[in-house]
Amino acid sequence: MLAQICRHFPNAEIFTLFDFLPAEVKEQYFRDVEFHASVANSLPKIRKYYRSLFFLCPFLIEQFDVTGYDLVISSSAAFSRGVITRPDQPHLCYVHSPVRYAWDEQFSYLQQGKLGFGPKGMLFRYMLHRLREWDTRTAHGPDLMLANSNYVRSRIRHIYGRDARVVFPPVALDELEFVEEKDDYYVSASFLAPYKRTDLVIQAFNEMPTRRLVIVGEGQQSSTLRAMAGPNVTFAGYLPRRDYVRTVANARAMVFAGCEDFGIALAEAQACGTPLIAFGRGGAADIVRRLGSAERPTGVLFEKQTVAALKEAVSYFEDNRRDVAAEACRDNAERFSEARFDRELLESVGQVQAFQALS
Repeated sequence: MLAQICRHFPNAEIFTLFDFLPAEVKEQYFRDVEFHASVANSLPKIRKYYRSLFFLCPFLIEQFDVTGYDLVISSSAAFSRGVITRPDQPHLCYVHSPVRYAWDEQFSYLQQGKLGFGPKGMLFRYMLHRLREWDTRTAHGPDLMLANSNYVRSRIRHIYGRDARVVFPPVALDELEFVEEKDDYYVSASFLAPYKRTDLVIQAFNEMPTRRLVIVGEGQQSSTLRAMAGPNVTFAGYLPRRDYVRTVANARAMVFAGCEDFGIALAEAQACGTPLIAFGRGGAADIVRRLGSAERPTGVLFEKQTVAALKEAVSYFEDNRRDVAAEACRDNAERFSEARFDRELLESVGQVQAFQALS
């Protein structure tokens, strides 16, 4: 998405807390873009522990001097929105999510880190408290907030008390293979982290031994998930882009049990003509046209993150899958096209520039 934004602003400069992008990626997507990283980026072996420096990130982002630019666009999942700007400087913020681990996901992250109410746990809880104070204080810095889904829009309203315009992320439709005739396997594709709930998908398919499941991706839960999987579950690991697209495009359906802010993999699956079976909270509610209520359905949403609910959703899909056409899935994905994103982004830029001109 960042590369898509930069296409509209030649000679743009990017300010980032940490810069780990390989040179070949910069050459391909950011050829004329200058990168500026925070001082923390030069710390020894920073890649191993940069996530642990979250308590420093508000301070670090405030050290970037962007006051000399005509326009500031912040792409924020946590800190970039807090960059200091002039009162008369247009600032558009694209919000991927309010800081997950500081707000409603705090208790889940603390539980995963086994941080109770001992000295270490109390220290982390206090640092998250201070982060919430900073996050709230800086929430009204941008002139306009864009949300990547209606779910994130509702979180922005609940946490910051302000509205946001929904602009779905761009999907490169031309790069995604469309396949009408599907194979007999299901696919689940994500980074294998706890909040993705791949464990729930595996447990459900363990209880459906006649259904094949292919897991694409690696992550911190890889070994745990492989150990719990039955013989009908195959792990493909990390796949090159071409192989990944082919695997998703040929699947009978993509299954996802987590709660994503948007879920770009879900939108890409639709572009491949692949139906979705997904938990009905988060971005999936924007992406899926629900079987049983939509005119041209593209998948099934289930309401509870339980094995029983997921199994019931798979069964319902199997009984009615002829009503979910691959063409309908592909047509649905057009709502997330790059051209649509470009148009809405530039409209929003014009809006913040006009606002500042009238101020």
